[in-house]
Amino acid sequence: MTLTPPLARRVPTRHESHGVVRVDQYHWLRDRDDPAVIAYLESENQYTQSVMDQTGDLQETLFNEIKDRFKQTDMSVPYPDGNYSYYVRYKDEQEYPIYCRRQIGGSSRDRSSLVNVPEPGPGLATGVSGALEQVILDVNELAKGQNYCQVSGREVSPDGSLLAFAVDFEGRRIYKVRIKDLASEEMLDDELEGVTNNLVWANDGYTLFYTSLDPVTLRWHQVYRHVLGTRQEEDVLVYEEKDETFNCEVGKSRSKRYLLLASYQTVSTEYRYLDADDPEGPFTLFWGRERDHEYQIDHYRDRFYIRTNYQATNFRLMEATVWQTDRQHWSEVVPHQSDVLLGAFELFRDHLVVQERREGLVHLHVRPWALPENGHHVAFDEAVYDAYLSINRNPDSQVLRFGYESLTRPASVYDYNMVNRTRVLLKQDEVLGGFDPLRYRSERLLARAPDGELIPISLVARLGTPRDGTSPLLLYGYGAYGISMDASFSSARLSLLDRGFVFAIAHVRGGQELGRRWYDDGRLSRKRNTFTDFIACAEYLTDQQVTNSDRLFAMGGSAGGLLVGAVINMRPELFAGAVAQVPFVDVLTTMLDDTVPLTAGEYDEWGNPHGRLAFEDIRSYSPYDNVEAKPYPSLLVLAGLHDSQVQYWEPAKWVAKLRACKTDNRPLLLKTNMDAGHGGVSGRYRRYRDTALEYAFLLNQAGLD
Repeated sequence: MTLTPPLARRVPTRHESHGVVRVDQYHWLRDRDDPAVIAYLESENQYTQSVMDQTGDLQETLFNEIKDRFKQTDMSVPYPDGNYSYYVRYKDEQEYPIYCRRQIGGSSRDRSSLVNVPEPGPGLATGVSGALEQVILDVNELAKGQNYCQVSGREVSPDGSLLAFAVDFEGRRIYKVRIKDLASEEMLDDELEGVTNNLVWANDGYTLFYTSLDPVTLRWHQVYRHVLGTRQEEDVLVYEEKDETFNCEVGKSRSKRYLLLASYQTVSTEYRYLDADDPEGPFTLFWGRERDHEYQIDHYRDRFYIRTNYQATNFRLMEATVWQTDRQHWSEVVPHQSDVLLGAFELFRDHLVVQERREGLVHLHVRPWALPENGHHVAFDEAVYDAYLSINRNPDSQVLRFGYESLTRPASVYDYNMVNRTRVLLKQDEVLGGFDPLRYRSERLLARAPDGELIPISLVARLGTPRDGTSPLLLYGYGAYGISMDASFSSARLSLLDRGFVFAIAHVRGGQELGRRWYDDGRLSRKRNTFTDFIACAEYLTDQQVTNSDRLFAMGGSAGGLLVGAVINMRPELFAGAVAQVPFVDVLTTMLDDTVPLTAGEYDEWGNPHGRLAFEDIRSYSPYDNVEAKPYPSLLVLAGLHDSQVQYWEPAKWVAKLRACKTDNRPLLLKTNMDAGHGGVSGRYRRYRDTALEYAFLLNQAGLD
């Protein structure tokens, strides 16, 4: 039996800024300690379940389909680091990863924790054949009795004897750090509470640097030094970031000679460095922060390498000696290109590898240090794909490890010989159940935005899917923080494609698919371009009869959920339905409240509404502030009670206001996961329950259930 839609009680709260008064009827939902708030969220969950009960069999079918496509017992490609080769594996019916290693070229000093696990197959254990496996951390053991478990920040000490790791049992990304003796298998008494997952060892192997966070705003603002065997209260504060718009973190250089401490915000960066052999020494400033100057540094041999946007919108690569880091002494290694965004780089003894973005696609450029004019690009033969640098811990290697996937090809790991330009496929994720990539077709399309810009669309469908306007289509978008949405593979997505759905990604402004300009044109006062780009893509797909507005669905998460909320306010008639995952929809109220986590650090992304112009910009598109009495598409909204990035009350308030205002009878559903945060539930099986729910909702609304 379907329950009656819950109606949240109205308690008017008055907000006034710049002479503008806003009355928020649902501000009371911010109090997570109020039993009435929890009761309301649970009533919404019960209502969603009652509506979706009709798709119960479909959800179970989808879940089993998705689960049965991936290998239950599997392992990653091992990567060498020092004397060991590291990898992660999964066992059948277990939710969490098991982190392992094998010694290269010898036996362990203590074999008590070693087991004889068969090698995973050809090419996956190069250099470790015959060595016994050591389990360094079984997350399934940690997760026993927990509703949520996320392990991150794993760092093995330089001599390989200790493992430091961060664990979160709530989903709010506030971690506890533990340290494990890998010989005895025992946890040390050292525990660091209420910190981040940012960890790095000094070269002595008993000094650990970590980043702490503000308990209210969750800003990463302090770096501490911890010595094994001491209490957390004795840890030394080595750096504190006073500017509330900046975060900080610490890492180690490619050469392992330096600890690198970065302070950063949207448009500015600052680095300090410290000899990793002298952990008690002071950090030295590399180059002071400047407005609109972003840079990243690494060190190899006797030089620092600097990726910088100084006089280079799309970034360039510079180098400097250790003894002369002032910018006037930087020299150019890779020049700026107006049509190419310079991304990550990897330093090898004989080669430099840079990740470039050209015309919306990633390219890997390899150049010898001795003859840079003989550089070349790694060849890829698909029109739509994603490529990325993988784990390359040995700078003396002639082999580059990279990842590759596409909308039709599962994730693959390659070793690429940079001298003879040959590649070896180490592993391609196996998709069970008779998957054949030749049954699917991907393509790149271009939609024209109102201002004339051409917006790329990556699209995939099963062969034979009609192009007569009758096919349902799911259009995905993000468009924020300069994060590009690349054409990656999803085995779960096959459950939609095989039932007749088309899937498309709108590469809207706010990402960096077409360079830094693409990002700058989708933030601050130009944020509306993100939404009009998405609408232009939707209109193009209907004009070309790939779909029609009665069969068109939108999806986005976090800032992509803001995109969903904005476009269904602007053009509700264009979409049949939408899925908004942990959506950032109460933008104006959040950005006016710097006690909300992440707010102050994002003024350069969204604008600071304490200024009148930014206030009006944000107010013009903030989804919650622009809900009106009119028909809306069918809507499924997902939230997490412990979300540290988009607070649960944003989607809750949005749904409450929509339910009170909208004039149609289409489904409006809110599901709040009471044991999860921004990334959803933990565990490889549990997360697919939510995917099955989303897909069942879409298929039901498209009449394909």
